[in-house]
Amino acid sequence: MLITLHTQTPATGDLVIPFLQSDALPGELTAVAQRLNLPASVLEHDFKADAGEVLPVYSASGQRTYLLGLGKTPQSMDWLRVFRSFFFTNKSKLPNQLSVDVSRFDSIVVEAVVLGILGGGYNLQLYKTDKAGESAFYGSEGQLTLYVDADQRLAADDALTRARTIARTQRAMLDLMNAPANYKNPQTLADWSLNAGRTNGYSVTVLDKAALEEQGLGALLSVSRGSDVPPALIVVEYKPESVGNLRTVGLVGKGVTFDTGGVSIKSSASMHLMKSDMGGAAAVLGTIDVAAQLNLPVHLIGIVPATENSTDGSSTKPGDVITTYTGKTIEIIDTDAEGRVILADGLGYLLRNYQPDVVIDLATLTGSIIAALGYHAAGLFTANDELAAQLAQAGERTGERVWRMPLWDVYKEDIKSDVADIKNFSGKPLAGSISAAKFLEFFSENHPAWAHLDIAGMAFADTEFGSQKNATGFGIRLLIDYIHNMM
Repeated sequence: MLITLHTQTPATGDLVIPFLQSDALPGELTAVAQRLNLPASVLEHDFKADAGEVLPVYSASGQRTYLLGLGKTPQSMDWLRVFRSFFFTNKSKLPNQLSVDVSRFDSIVVEAVVLGILGGGYNLQLYKTDKAGESAFYGSEGQLTLYVDADQRLAADDALTRARTIARTQRAMLDLMNAPANYKNPQTLADWSLNAGRTNGYSVTVLDKAALEEQGLGALLSVSRGSDVPPALIVVEYKPESVGNLRTVGLVGKGVTFDTGGVSIKSSASMHLMKSDMGGAAAVLGTIDVAAQLNLPVHLIGIVPATENSTDGSSTKPGDVITTYTGKTIEIIDTDAEGRVILADGLGYLLRNYQPDVVIDLATLTGSIIAALGYHAAGLFTANDELAAQLAQAGERTGERVWRMPLWDVYKEDIKSDVADIKNFSGKPLAGSISAAKFLEFFSENHPAWAHLDIAGMAFADTEFGSQKNATGFGIRLLIDYIHNMM
């Protein structure tokens, strides 16, 4: 699809016009009515600009103008979702060429609008044999024109570039997350990373099982023992050569490509959704890929411990004690608390081999965070007030919200082990996301700017794409915005 920007609204052609519920709405509808040669009272009666409301108006020549409601005070994610829903629902009806008039709005909405429009073309039917053909609008002949205010043109250009880059990488991450385990394993993530690194100019190193054994990543190896699919540690590094003194951000993402729970096996009712347990890995790999394409002036290191968590006679058992990359020992209480175990090696590898200024790990870690925050925010754990504020602000700007949770030392008692340095699960039916964060803090080497994001409620969600929960790509926009604003 070709996307262009213009500053003069067309007199003809199919057009989408977004509206807010505000005091200005009657006047705006009157202007549209005059252009369409309709009584303003008709539009005012039939269109209230509720969020997601659509009123198609046809001219005598058959051209369509869609009035699209956004509600009273839409934020970035509201713009994205309204446009995504409209374009997804109507994609089979849309013409090859379509315009969207956002000239009445600040250019800040352009990124969300474009992400919504491009997101509306996503097809979840990855393996259907009778899936519908691509719509004309989303095909190679499709043309989208965005009309923006002339004073906003330069900022809108930047937003468009950013949106197209994010959308392209995010779609790849959606496909990976939505892929079932028989189409996706740790090597699949490694291969994608290697190909993307070659294409977009950053380095990727993959440690295979032999290298993991040689270097002593015992935590990652312990989780993989029940699977015949070998684990991998994916190390991704982006560092622009043309920029001098750079801040270094280390990102660690949980890459469990399928999680049965191991010996502490999960209920079968929702186990099929555990193909999504690599949401943290998707956020890390996607963020570095986008940053490289946008040539952001930052040094990024991404660590993805990737494995299946399956079960057989070789599986790690509850009560086993394992030794991590840093030499610290873990008593395994629950093999379904495997994400924090592999992150222990991921954090250890990052901190022992690099000197990042900031460390952020992301994981679909606990059901407890969903009980606390539902499906509207990720849990943020950090002792660094400045980092907490920066991530929270990035969440508000992008709509990928985070909410700060306590990280008090009183919770250390929940993961105290009698036989090892620490245990991986408290065994208590409460404060599960906090005790998991305290576990990870133990492996953060007292880094002064470490944060943990529990994205269990955000990485997989109900969307218009399907009847079951599916991938969202959460975390990429959040981290790109954070990085952009920390520079």
